[in-house]
Amino acid sequence: MRQPKLLPAAVRGWAEQRIGPIVSVRDASHDWDRSRVWEVEGADGVHRYVKVSPSVKFFTREGRAYRHVVPALGHSRAPRLIDSRAEDLALLLTAVPGAPAKELGLSASDWRAVHQQAGALCARLHEAGELGRADRVEAEASLEAAADGAEKYLTRAGDRLTDGEQQLVRDHAAQLRHVGPVPVGFVHGDNQPRNWLFSDGVLALIDFERTRPAALVQDLVILAVTQWIDHPDRARAFLSSYGRALSDAERYALRCLTALDAVNCLSWGPDNGDELVTARGRRTLDRLMRESGS
Repeated sequence: MRQPKLLPAAVRGWAEQRIGPIVSVRDASHDWDRSRVWEVEGADGVHRYVKVSPSVKFFTREGRAYRHVVPALGHSRAPRLIDSRAEDLALLLTAVPGAPAKELGLSASDWRAVHQQAGALCARLHEAGELGRADRVEAEASLEAAADGAEKYLTRAGDRLTDGEQQLVRDHAAQLRHVGPVPVGFVHGDNQPRNWLFSDGVLALIDFERTRPAALVQDLVILAVTQWIDHPDRARAFLSSYGRALSDAERYALRCLTALDAVNCLSWGPDNGDELVTARGRRTLDRLMRESGS
């Protein structure tokens, strides 16, 4: 069991200037070393969250998302940004009800309901505002950028992949460059049940540090290789409320992106002691190899 992370004194002092005295603090970080999130209770009895971003890039993305994208989700469907402090990469957020869907032991019908709401929320996020010129350029280049990352992850993964598996990843990266135009907008960037809070039949989204302009299909990759591969009913529920079917180009891109996700998982997971991420990558890669006849 990891040691609880301590809320830095300077960040606590700044938060107390905004909300008054803090009477209790609970480490709410994800189980990886760069995640730093605390649930704090004020003297008024209200619970809020303090987050210290792992990098300037993530701090900038998340602050922008809360100001310009997240409001499209609607009341109580995501936290609100109370304030931010660039010196410490700190964000002060309201709390939304619920616990991560993955922790709730949901029934099959509840999972379908969760995915149906997730599809509707993702549609709102993906349609949030018009992309400016620079954002559109970034979004339209996002699949090419994903393909460019393949060699970096292959190098990091090293002999965790066979020669045949490495070639399969390279082939999918090459194919990704030629899928043609796909819809673009703002994506959540880590769209999965650990970032879906569910309570009393209502779903909310959290954690927007990876929110950015990109090909919208990139928000479906983790779901495709975890939730949907064994539960196609969840995929149908999500897409029914998402409001449109994926285009042929998106379906093709999604397959290519799952191969890149696999090598990313196999480069990151073992190095960070994350058995679930490692297993996700291995399972996807094994399936793609079987389907390719290799």
